[in-house]
Amino acid sequence: MTEALLIAALALPVLGGLLVQLMPTARAADLLNAAFACVTGALAGGLGVWAIVHSGAPEHGRWYLLDAGSGVFLVVIAAVGVLSALASPSHLRSGGRSFFGVRRARVLYYLAFDLFWAALIAVPVIDNLAVAWLVVEATTGASALLVAFSGRRSALEAGWKYLVLTTLGLTVALLGILVLYASIGGGGGDLATLDWHAIAARAATLDQGTALLAFVLVLAGLATKIGWAPVHNWLPDAHSEAPPPVSALLSAALLPSVVLVAWRLALVLGPAAGLDSANGLLLAFGLASLAVAVPFLWRPQPWKRLLAYSSLEHMGILALGIGFASPLATAGVVLHLVGHALAKSLGFYAAIPLLRRDPAASGEPLSGLASASPATAGAVGVSLGALSGLPPSPLFFSEVLIVSGGIASGHLAVASLAAVLLALGFVGLAHSLIEGLAGPVRRAPRRSRSGGRTVALTVAISACLLALSASTSWLVGAAFVERLMDGVA
Repeated sequence: MTEALLIAALALPVLGGLLVQLMPTARAADLLNAAFACVTGALAGGLGVWAIVHSGAPEHGRWYLLDAGSGVFLVVIAAVGVLSALASPSHLRSGGRSFFGVRRARVLYYLAFDLFWAALIAVPVIDNLAVAWLVVEATTGASALLVAFSGRRSALEAGWKYLVLTTLGLTVALLGILVLYASIGGGGGDLATLDWHAIAARAATLDQGTALLAFVLVLAGLATKIGWAPVHNWLPDAHSEAPPPVSALLSAALLPSVVLVAWRLALVLGPAAGLDSANGLLLAFGLASLAVAVPFLWRPQPWKRLLAYSSLEHMGILALGIGFASPLATAGVVLHLVGHALAKSLGFYAAIPLLRRDPAASGEPLSGLASASPATAGAVGVSLGALSGLPPSPLFFSEVLIVSGGIASGHLAVASLAAVLLALGFVGLAHSLIEGLAGPVRRAPRRSRSGGRTVALTVAISACLLALSASTSWLVGAAFVERLMDGVA
């Protein structure tokens, strides 16, 4: 039954994307895609909740693994996917020209969107490193088309850069997978050798030098897709050029789902490669990402580009939490994942009415938004306040947990440096928040009644979700502390 439900969750968005191609009108395409998205989100999210509730007994199948890790990431991907699907019609009505012809632009957008979402749903549940790599690579094709969807020269360049750099990185990861496959003894051609539990079972027999080489290659390759510094060059351009609903999926769902693959790799291969070396590499990526992000957070940035550099910072925080490898840090990672997904998605959805009111905002920093568009300002304020770690944002508590977990695990110097960088990042985002909301009004606003109503409703819903995540994620984090990877150990 579980396998059938998982197959349905993966097939539904693909089927929806194909059926949308037959719709005679844009309205019909919007409604059909929204219906399939709601069913898919309910099914994938329900499976995620089931996995969390039954985290004490992870379920294995021929190709899937449902454990606490799968559950949390499925819930996040399902929620962000549904919200992005529902926000897409608003963007498509006001998004201007497209790389595709006018008649086919909408249905082709939905097809690429649904293929991208289906691949994202598959990443957390795949019980094999090689297949997970293949699915992560599959996300690149559909999402690259979506990044370049507007057809602008800058968007085409961003899509090409994203495609080339992430594919190059994943090629390095593939080399690491081949090294691991050969060292485990996969000469018989059995792909099951790279199942997560199979790697964990044979880790003790691996040569440490070979295991470390494989771990470094795979993690460095995945880092390109995650957007960890210094291999993050595609991230600011892709996030700022993609349609806002796609940017939300990229930042709040794609990057964290690849983080899960890296996390599982560290758990199963870290003991063979040397825990200090494996965790040290994660800590290095985390600190580098924070250090690179801070100067850009201090500079005036267009709204979507600011959110992109915020993603660099928050992916670095997740790397630190995983690298500290303590119960406090693990709970912080789970809380941070949920809070970041909700806050970042809201920020990108707010860009839809923002760019409709003021298209020049795509290339200029926000200023005076509270006077120009109070509803949009509310969404921007909730999003940026949460992302900066302003109390009582769940991200404030998650950062405290991660830094405390670092101190508890004996990484006092790293935790102290991370705290300083987080404080500097907070100052930069707080300055952008104040200037964006209360600064001088740059130009006379263009009112959009429907956009205002939509954003006001989104603010209310997102504020409730953020408050809910601040309480429920503690319970989820507690489950992670004990059972994060019971299914692969």
